[in-house]
Amino acid sequence: YLTVSIEPLPPVVVGDAVTLKCNFKTDGKMREIVWYRVTDGGTIKQKIFTFDAMFSTNFSQMENYRKREDLVYQSTVRLPEVRISDNGPYECHVGIYDRATREKVVLASGNVFLNVMAPPTSISVLAADTPAPFSRYQAQNFTLVCVVSGGKPAPLVYFKRDGEPIEATPLPEPPAGASSWAPRNLLHRDLDDTKLPKSLAADGELGMGNPFPTADPPRGLAAERDPVTESIPETVVSREFPRWVHMAEPIYYFRHTHAPVSDGTVEARATLTWTLNPQIDNEALFSCEVKHPALSMPMQSEVTLVAPKGPKITMTPTRARVGDTVRILVQGFQNEVFPEPLFTWTRVGSRLLDGSAEHDGKELVLERVPAELNGSMYRCTAQNPLGSTDTHTRLIVFGSLPGHCGFRFVLALTLTVILELT
Repeated sequence: YLTVSIEPLPPVVVGDAVTLKCNFKTDGKMREIVWYRVTDGGTIKQKIFTFDAMFSTNFSQMENYRKREDLVYQSTVRLPEVRISDNGPYECHVGIYDRATREKVVLASGNVFLNVMAPPTSISVLAADTPAPFSRYQAQNFTLVCVVSGGKPAPLVYFKRDGEPIEATPLPEPPAGASSWAPRNLLHRDLDDTKLPKSLAADGELGMGNPFPTADPPRGLAAERDPVTESIPETVVSREFPRWVHMAEPIYYFRHTHAPVSDGTVEARATLTWTLNPQIDNEALFSCEVKHPALSMPMQSEVTLVAPKGPKITMTPTRARVGDTVRILVQGFQNEVFPEPLFTWTRVGSRLLDGSAEHDGKELVLERVPAELNGSMYRCTAQNPLGSTDTHTRLIVFGSLPGHCGFRFVLALTLTVILELT
């Protein structure tokens, strides 16, 4: 003479209104209706609402639920705006007085699972292992990483190139010898076309073995290279062509993982790895797209692979004197660059002021410059896996000439931009 049932609920999205209705039939006298939220795999049942038929009152047992939910028609609970924390099983317990004696209460219950979904809140695409150098002597692997956060359940993530879906070989587990998937150690950055012997460059004999089965340069390319010299003319065009050529379409490898977050959502990570070809991958548009049941349309983020061109360099102070601290800074490029470039400073024909051969970073600081630095030239190499570009800055310092007190040099700043033809 007492039955309880609850209709199953479809998945709901965060912010939706949900009604939990407890259906019961009885010909007995009602004692109470109690709603429980079940946690810890069913080991804990926490009272949410109680309807006391003896006094015809209802109230909430949870302070943080007060004024957010109402007990409607004695047996129905309405959640106006569900949260991820509301996800989980619920039970409705109905009690009536025993027919034989009012001292006993007969109980029956029903349960329902509330599945709360949440759409992803953020999506971003980045390059793994950046900043990284460019090599025209050896093919290197490149990996894009797509990070999707805030979703529940885990979303479906996939990549596109120039708007077309990419057919990739799945990699459920990291490949054997995972180090082979990291960018390989490349040649020293200063081995550029102005200082590398042609015979050495053409043969690829750089102490590293045969870097790639097709390492020979395109026919006629070697004849176009600049002479082997350290002198830097005022204007130099550097041809940054790879010395190897792909003979087939790239093979993409895809890996998808997800990890639970403490707030109940999932962080999904998708990686796309292939052998980079700067000749065809420069200015290629890659997008990461996400499908999720809580989204009405796919969510996406996109990046364009671009080599650095036309660095913009500033020097402060603009009129340096002997003893000043000079800062040379790369402020940007003439184009949007992705992935993040690697910046390396060298002093042409000599070491830097601190005695080091090179300095990494966007800024080069020369502490307390001496008069000996007058006329020195500094080279900044900006490179990412798609290409590189050099900028040379000549520094002339203000100072006093022996026997000519008060005479000052004229500060000249010569910027020579070495552009790359990718």
